[in-house]
Parts: sequence; structure tokens; C-alpha cells
Amino acid sequence: MIEAHELWLLIPLLLATGIFAGILAGLLGVGGGIVIVPILFHLFTAFGVDTTLAMPLSVGTSLSTIVLTSMVSARKHYARGGVDMDLVKTWIVPVLLGVMLGSFAPVVINGTHVKTTFGIMLIVVSVHMLASSFWKVELFHKLPPRSVQFLLAAMLGSLSALLGIGGGTLMVPLLTLFAFPIHRAISTASVFGLIISIPATVIYVGNGWHISGLPPLSTGYVNWVAFVLLVPMTMWFAPFGVKLAYRLNVPHLKRTFAIFLCLIGLKMSLF
Repeated sequence: MIEAHELWLLIPLLLATGIFAGILAGLLGVGGGIVIVPILFHLFTAFGVDTTLAMPLSVGTSLSTIVLTSMVSARKHYARGGVDMDLVKTWIVPVLLGVMLGSFAPVVINGTHVKTTFGIMLIVVSVHMLASSFWKVELFHKLPPRSVQFLLAAMLGSLSALLGIGGGTLMVPLLTLFAFPIHRAISTASVFGLIISIPATVIYVGNGWHISGLPPLSTGYVNWVAFVLLVPMTMWFAPFGVKLAYRLNVPHLKRTFAIFLCLIGLKMSLF
């Protein structure tokens, strides 16, 4: 277990994680959770937190950071009129139902299995990212019937809450498969990041309330040291990532990052 004096050793590592996540969020449009969760997991386990606790702790902490970052992002996108409110109204109930299911799942699912699931998700996302850097990945010409949308939205909410990735990481690729405009998908996903992260964070706090072996300054499965250090870094460096996006070869960077994600996914799912 992490001792109180060891938290000082985590500070530079967490600051670096926040900077990395923020730049990637602005540069490639990926959610911070896809970077924060695996790094937190390896940091916590390196400092002696048991694997079965490190995964829900990483997920809960990631979701807590998404609350503030998505709040700022959603407000900006809504002000610019980019959010599809009809889709929000259609998907909000099934997404919340999925969040409830996904947030309570770690209570009955071993943390090692959650780690494996996260690894598989990273591999799938990396394959999509790699493919989309070469081709326009579009399988359908419009959104499916409402009943299918309900199932997809519930699955989205469940996986996002289970894996601590907010919503954009899965929602944007999913919507673009149905020829949904990419900028509208990103804007709408920012709202769902907020819809998913608030109840999920509360549930993760409650689920870990009486768990022993958690690091100091943790409330349930949320570590506030990580929260305080990650949030400002991701918010401050995301605009820098946006500026880099206009100067660098983003498709090449996407391919490199996709390979990087795939390797992390293989490690988390197999070892």
C-alpha cells in the first residue's frame, strides 16, 4: 500500500501524466481517460496497491477528472451550437442505465478482469484509429432504429463507466460509423462525458467507501492527490495540443499513437 510519505514521489509522475493526457486530447481528440487509466494503474501497482484495487481506483479517479474537463468542454461546444440536443434527449436514459450497470460491475467483477477488458478496448480503439488515419470509416448512411440506438447507448454508458473513459473515446467512433458529422459527434460526446462521469464518480466513491488498502487521501475509489494534479494539467495543456494539431502531421501521429495504444492494450489484456 502507498504510504503517506510516498505520495510526494507520485507528484512529478502525475503532473507528467496530466500534461501528456492534455496534449493528446487537444492534438488527436482522444479522451484523457484512455491515457490516464493505464498510467494510473501502473503507478498505483508500482507503489504496492493490489491489482484488484488499482484498477477500480484508476477508473474512479479518471472519471472524477472527466467531470471538470467535460464540463468546460461541453459548455464551449454547446455555446457554439455544435451539440445535437435531439440525440442527447434520445440517448440520455439508456446511457444513464448503462452507467449504473457499469459503475456497479467492479463490485462483482475482479479488478484483473476489468484490466483485461480495458486492454481489449484499447486494442479495438487503436485499430479504429489506425484505420481512420487512412480511410473514412463509415459503414452506414444514417443512425439505426430507436431500439438499436437504445442498446448502443446503454452499452456505451456501461463500458464508459466500467473503464473510466468518459464517452468520447467510444461515442465518436460509434457515431461516425453511421455517417454522423465528426464535429457534431465530438461536441455531443462532450455532453455525454459529463452525463456519464458525474453519477459514475459518485458510485465509485460509494463502492470503495469501506475498502481498506487504498492510498492516503482517497475517498472510496477516487484518489484526490491524483485528481488535484491531473485536472489543471489536462485543462492547461489541451489548448497547446490543439495548436500542435495545426502544425504537425496528425495522420502520422495518429498511426504512431495507435500502435502505442495497441501495445499497452496487449500488455494489459495478456499480462
